[in-house]
Amino acid sequence: MQRTARLLALIAGLCAAAPTSEALAQKYPSRPVKIMVGFSAGGPVDVVARIVGDRVGNRLGQPFVVENRAGANGMIAAEGVAHADADGYTMLACNSSTITLNKTLFKDIRYDPEKDFAPLTTVVSAPLVLVVNPENPRTADIKTVADLVAAAKAKPGELAYGSGGNGNLAHLAMELLAQKAGIKLIHVPYRGGAASEVGILAQEVLAVFDPLSAVPLVKAGKLRALAVSSAERLPALPDVPTVAEAGYPGFDISFWVGFFMPKATPAPVLQTLHQEIVTAAKDPAVAEKLGSQGVVSVLSPDDYAAKIAKETKELAEVVAAANIKAE
Repeated sequence: MQRTARLLALIAGLCAAAPTSEALAQKYPSRPVKIMVGFSAGGPVDVVARIVGDRVGNRLGQPFVVENRAGANGMIAAEGVAHADADGYTMLACNSSTITLNKTLFKDIRYDPEKDFAPLTTVVSAPLVLVVNPENPRTADIKTVADLVAAAKAKPGELAYGSGGNGNLAHLAMELLAQKAGIKLIHVPYRGGAASEVGILAQEVLAVFDPLSAVPLVKAGKLRALAVSSAERLPALPDVPTVAEAGYPGFDISFWVGFFMPKATPAPVLQTLHQEIVTAAKDPAVAEKLGSQGVVSVLSPDDYAAKIAKETKELAEVVAAANIKAE
């Protein structure tokens, strides 16, 4: 009886001493939170991190400070967060390729996206726009995806397309289309998406899956949009079909920016951060700022994890089929 009483008293004491989930969430954060960004200041990931960080920091009463550690397609920052203390004070803001592509492309990667990170939510999603140059005599009559595929089949292995480099999403999007359509194209890798855009305007290549910087050029008539790479149409180009609508069901490749924490971060902290980021992204004033980087898109942690798993598998298959090697 005495032993039982002592055991019960010990359990009661431990329960009293342990903070409840609600209490832990209310105390967090008690100091500044660092947001690690694996890309240079001014880029899409950096811009999104600063917009969201400012709003979340104001609501939670502590600064959310962006720290840029650019290099290796975001791997330097991702590795830093993967091995950081899981105390809620180190966050990762990154793009899709850091999570879904690097593990497939690079042998020396020192983090595991599934095992090392707890996904919070995406914030923006930006489809790629498949474009041709209407002033190029070779593409003047290409007005649909079907036209592009027919031209490629008429001259197998002769039509060149551009991308921002080996293994980036624009490269994989075109290779996926080629695989689904049964066509062979020539890949011309440029040093970045902006350079590939210059390439198609200069008529060096015939087609490009361009980022959203293509939208003003499409509206100005400098480029012709054939399709967008996402599952849904782009509000800025409502008359442009998706690749899926153009005859290739299931085609869905988008550039997204999202947030992660180290895997062992306490659940109440993860819940607080998820809710605050979602609340920030849905605020009209914040959403307007985020609109310059893509379409606001938030997910539950479970849906985010499922999206990552699906994209990782699909992109790995594209990489293997096309024998794509990282630069």
